[in-house]
Amino acid sequence: MVKRSCPSCGPELGDEEKKGRGNPISVQLFPPELVEHIISFLPVRDLVALGQTCRYFHEVCDAEGVWRLICRRLSPRLRDQGSGVRPWKRAAILNYTKGLYFQAFGGRRRCLSKSVAPLLAHGYRRFLPTKDHVFILDYVGTLFFLKNALVSSTLGQMQWKRACRYVVLCRGAKDFASDPRCDTAYRKYLYVLATREQQGVVGVTSSRACDCVEVYLQSSGQRVFKMTFHHSMSFKQIVLVGQETQRALLLLTEEGKIYSLVVNETQLDQPRSYTVQLALRKVSHCLPHLRVACMTSNQSSTLYITEQGGVYFEVHTPGVYRDLFGTLQAFDPLDQQMPLALSLPAKILFCALGYNHLGLVDEFGRIFMQGNNRYGQLGTGDKMDRGEPTQVRYLQRPIALWCGLNHSLVLSQSSDFSKELLGCGCGAGGRLPGWPKGSASFVKLQVKVPLCACALCATRDCLYMLSSHDIEEHTSYRDLPASRVVGTPEPSLGAGAPQDPGGTARACEEYLSQIHSCHTLQDRMEKMKEIIGWMPLMAAQKDFFWEALDMLQRDVGGGGGPPAPES
Repeated sequence: MVKRSCPSCGPELGDEEKKGRGNPISVQLFPPELVEHIISFLPVRDLVALGQTCRYFHEVCDAEGVWRLICRRLSPRLRDQGSGVRPWKRAAILNYTKGLYFQAFGGRRRCLSKSVAPLLAHGYRRFLPTKDHVFILDYVGTLFFLKNALVSSTLGQMQWKRACRYVVLCRGAKDFASDPRCDTAYRKYLYVLATREQQGVVGVTSSRACDCVEVYLQSSGQRVFKMTFHHSMSFKQIVLVGQETQRALLLLTEEGKIYSLVVNETQLDQPRSYTVQLALRKVSHCLPHLRVACMTSNQSSTLYITEQGGVYFEVHTPGVYRDLFGTLQAFDPLDQQMPLALSLPAKILFCALGYNHLGLVDEFGRIFMQGNNRYGQLGTGDKMDRGEPTQVRYLQRPIALWCGLNHSLVLSQSSDFSKELLGCGCGAGGRLPGWPKGSASFVKLQVKVPLCACALCATRDCLYMLSSHDIEEHTSYRDLPASRVVGTPEPSLGAGAPQDPGGTARACEEYLSQIHSCHTLQDRMEKMKEIIGWMPLMAAQKDFFWEALDMLQRDVGGGGGPPAPES
């Protein structure tokens, strides 16, 4: 019989209470190595719960030796424990929470499925779906090639069921990219930024590491092209922009500079050797004092975020420029690389770029949307285009943001730490599960989100969510200053004038007139649900109103025939 004795958990039992129970032994008398070995067999969820019982178990369960044993049990093939202040705990949690989930838009099954998890993967850092397969990059630079099992659907189309097997595509990878369009049918090649050991010059036996870009066929994983850079240049990110015949590779250095080179993608599979020119991009040439932290791109535009949180834009086509800014006044077709600065009230942490709209998240957790709003993909409650960043006031502190062709998705976390997926815009093809008609406001989608989901993306046929928790990397938002909370609300950028109550009142009067024009109670209920979707309410509030309307509708429907119009 073993009794836990902890000074923080109260006094010992009295002599009368000890009668008939034998001689209790304090767990603190056991050697620490034995206690750690026993506790390491617990599941990670139970280990965390045990560490919350008292001070002693919190120290034991948080010991690095326990997490080292757990990590070796979860990933016996993992030889490198990673880096950081708590390397074994970080490695164990990364491998415990890793997972790739997907939900197909078509068909009758509307539930999440999980792909195969590579045993060699040290957590999941990034993923990218292509036409036939999925590529995953882990935290030690190993790029995995997840091959999918194709099945025929009822409509005669070929859809993949799940990633059934995997192979290691390459090691030493830093980043990878493919065709930036939302349609995965265009993603024929995969560009991998990697580090390789190169032999020195003649007479020198030592080798040195050089960065290179390797191009693989996504269908087979075969390498078809490779370009190597000078050892003095070190890159950390790669994105693509432009057409296949004039594909521009943008490379971000460790010092925050942008370099570019142009490749004809249609000639990559031809056995030939040629030299490409690496040039400094205009955003780094014209603004040498700025250090770019990250970048994102689509087919015709590129967005840069600096270390100070500023945002600069490159737009290469007049149509996309008009959709994003509402005018062609400053567009110069002869100088498409000129960076345009966006006016924003705070430091930007991350962004999402669609075809003709974008989303930005600042240090206070506020979401700003800009661009074309024909389908309501900005989530502002209407379908009016925005030529400047406009705040979506009922959404805050997102975990991830994604912008597609004509819809947007937001991954958020509620107060009980559960996660939910919100979406707005076009709902055709099932891209907004539960909302086939779409919505001009962000609404809660019928998707069961994994507990540790951290990234998402969607294609024409499928929704993907990446699950991986890194204890050293998380988005930390600041609290909004009191002067901006208590005082007059800050007007939305691009709104032109502060929001006045009269406009809201007129909108409510218009809604009431639309409800009054309906002839039956059923039509009025449906119109009311539609109006709630238009209103800029929080997702929980909309769920409450919709559920209440459904309850009222069921109660009225069970009482007999349809009510009279005048009721």
